[in-house]
Amino acid sequence: MKTLSRIALFLVIIGAINWGLIGFFQFDLVAALFGGQDSALSRIIYSLVGLSGLACIPLLFARIGESETDTTRQNVGQPNYATEFGEENDMTDINNQAKQSDNQTTQTYKPTQNNQSDDQI
Repeated sequence: MKTLSRIALFLVIIGAINWGLIGFFQFDLVAALFGGQDSALSRIIYSLVGLSGLACIPLLFARIGESETDTTRQNVGQPNYATEFGEENDMTDINNQAKQSDNQTTQTYKPTQNNQSDDQI
């Protein structure tokens, strides 16, 4: 698809140059190269330029610097909370270590003979 977009953009540029020549110098380059405005080959070129213009309409709405593959949302459900100042630390390891240390320090009460009540003796 990227190749098709480049071809369409190339044909749009050719059409823009041709329209510039017509506007400034009253010279139709496509008609001069392909046998006049009424020739079949000239009409094919004009049609391809028109279709290429339609194919380039999405470029008008794309953000600057985005390629065609960047416009698809591949990270849906995976938010990125990084700031513009740099990467943030991954806190999952710290949280896991804290949970492990909590489990190790938590002692369960196990009665022994020395700390049993008088009722149990």
